[in-house]
Amino acid sequence: MTIKAFLPLTFLILIASLTIAQDLGPEHYDEDGNAIPLRKSGFFTGIYVGSYFPNSHSATLYDGYGFDYEENRNSYENSWMYQKIINQYGNVDDGNPDYIAEALGVQAGQWIFDESDMPVNMRYKTTFLVGFTGRYTLDPRNAILINVNGAILKAAGNFTITSTVQLPGSTQINSNIKTCNISGEEQRLQIQTGYQHLFGKSESVNFFAEGGLHATLAIFDKSEIQIENLYINLYEYYYNSNTGYTFDTAPPPVGLGFGAFAGAGVNFATQSKWDIQFVYNLLLENVRIGYDQKIKPGQSVGLRAYYNLAKKKQ
Repeated sequence: MTIKAFLPLTFLILIASLTIAQDLGPEHYDEDGNAIPLRKSGFFTGIYVGSYFPNSHSATLYDGYGFDYEENRNSYENSWMYQKIINQYGNVDDGNPDYIAEALGVQAGQWIFDESDMPVNMRYKTTFLVGFTGRYTLDPRNAILINVNGAILKAAGNFTITSTVQLPGSTQINSNIKTCNISGEEQRLQIQTGYQHLFGKSESVNFFAEGGLHATLAIFDKSEIQIENLYINLYEYYYNSNTGYTFDTAPPPVGLGFGAFAGAGVNFATQSKWDIQFVYNLLLENVRIGYDQKIKPGQSVGLRAYYNLAKKKQ
């Protein structure tokens, strides 16, 4: 994953940025020995590191039902979990091992999986959001923004399998029911263009507000279940040579949706060419993958480190 490889590098750049920001550098001084501040204007470029709190509406894409070639939700009998648990890993009709029973520690066929066991509680986890940011100042208080951020989302939930005998080592109240994990992974790229205004007359610390257009490119990555130590990739083609049965999957969905963002924060101007911003954003995201596509709110909070490319001093 390019975003995973980029994450530690971004942290290193941010730490270096914060260190440089404390260095006043070779400034000019007036007759009284006071430092003359840099004229910060024109184009700023930098990095962003923060936390992303996505809305879990589209996490249902990873609930084990899967999708067909038109990206419609499968029925239970056509679902990825049914195909994998019942038709592949639990199929003993042709002399295959019952891998589900082996994972549960019971005999072949001593378990039941039906639609009532399917996941109903899929949620995204909070994750890192990293990227690059740019700002073009129209005047000392107003600027045009462009931000490009990326994140890898993890969706998580649970499903159950019912055993016809008591499960060995079970600590659950109902010792015949095994709760198992299901997870998914998704990549997102966010592109924002908008406007930012700084309030107050201070040259060092200012509150600001911002807002504008927000685009989200979402890419389905993977879906997986775990039954004890047995991991099953739900999005994996298989062919049964004994029966000639083929389980195929549709291409992974990719979608680009448009929404809006609004935010507020604090701008810290230094006597170097660096500015630091702490910012909160409310995101109205249109995630164009999944079965019920709607604009839903998400949130992010993080730090921006801006470097001013202007060369002139006041």
